[in-house]
Amino acid sequence: MDKPKLKPDNPNFSSGPCSKRPGWKIDNLINANTGRSHRSGEAKSKLKFVIDKSKELLNLPSDYVVGIMPGSDTGALEAALWSLLGERGVDILAWENFGKDWIQDVVKQLKLSNLNVHDVNYGDFPDLTKVNFNNDVIFTWNGTTSGVKVPNADWIPDQRDGLTICDATSAIFAMPIDYKKCDVLTWSWQKVLGGEAAHGMIALSPKALSRLENYTPQWPIPKIFRIANNQKIIKGIFEGSTINTPSMICVEDAIDGLNWAEEKGGLSFLIETSMKSFDMIYNWIEKNEWLTFLSNNKSKEYLSNTGITFKICEDWYLTKNEDDQRSIVKQICKTLSDEGVAFDINGYAKAPPSFRIWAGGTVEPKNVELLLPWLEWAYHQSKALNA
Repeated sequence: MDKPKLKPDNPNFSSGPCSKRPGWKIDNLINANTGRSHRSGEAKSKLKFVIDKSKELLNLPSDYVVGIMPGSDTGALEAALWSLLGERGVDILAWENFGKDWIQDVVKQLKLSNLNVHDVNYGDFPDLTKVNFNNDVIFTWNGTTSGVKVPNADWIPDQRDGLTICDATSAIFAMPIDYKKCDVLTWSWQKVLGGEAAHGMIALSPKALSRLENYTPQWPIPKIFRIANNQKIIKGIFEGSTINTPSMICVEDAIDGLNWAEEKGGLSFLIETSMKSFDMIYNWIEKNEWLTFLSNNKSKEYLSNTGITFKICEDWYLTKNEDDQRSIVKQICKTLSDEGVAFDINGYAKAPPSFRIWAGGTVEPKNVELLLPWLEWAYHQSKALNA
């Protein structure tokens, strides 16, 4: 295969922090309230803007509240776990790294005993018919490290006794989500809108707020996770008064991403952009027998359209041990990086050897299209050396 000539304009395909929006420049942040207190009127109004604009762009239900949390999606999700769990039993689903982290939280840290764990290997997906909605249910909408997502929210009943707590970080702004099926949604700035890292967001339904107002967990809650005090909601979190000091440069960047998304057409634009890239990769994989998705279920509804994850499946490669397979994937990724074609497309370290291309709304489909022949070329180069 001949070496391709055209390269992507933007080679950043990392799954987090993700590519900045097209046309982004550091000058976009010139109006950041640097050196100002985040409690000042000007700074607080910008934090409130991020909250309000996020809710508006997502078209979240009017009775849901949205707040900014420290610690990215991890901090937002763990704040929900520490503040809400313990009132009843818990069902928790995991099919990739972060879902498995949440299992560690509820089993080893919170030490919950009335617990049903639905934990499967990378590439597999839990049996949703076994989930008990009398319990609180914790799940990841999109498996960031496995490329496997929930097909929809039809498996969640409208009437349920427990809360549904959804880690939505690599799904929100890129996938249709039935918000009413999720009592808690968490995400971070660094994913679909390409914001800077370290800040997370949380959306709570009236049912989740009622839990906070009528139940106090038995364990200590660190200040950084505390969204209620003595069964009273800390309302400032949802009005721009953050728990700890945020970076006002990151806030300015979040505003830039939200404004860009709105100007381009809002949520529908972001979803359509991601799906264009996904369809391109899906069709390419269908035509190339040396590749397959990491997901064992190849139905499109289970395949992530943001963290698109796939692996080599030819016999010469499969007969090698996992360490050798990782070395080959790493070699291919290094070749593409050295060529300035694609950065950071190696699969997650704890996942099986694989490639992962981020295709959120800030990634232009034309760049994905230009990447694919390079990936095929680099594969054949590596095969010639290792087969």
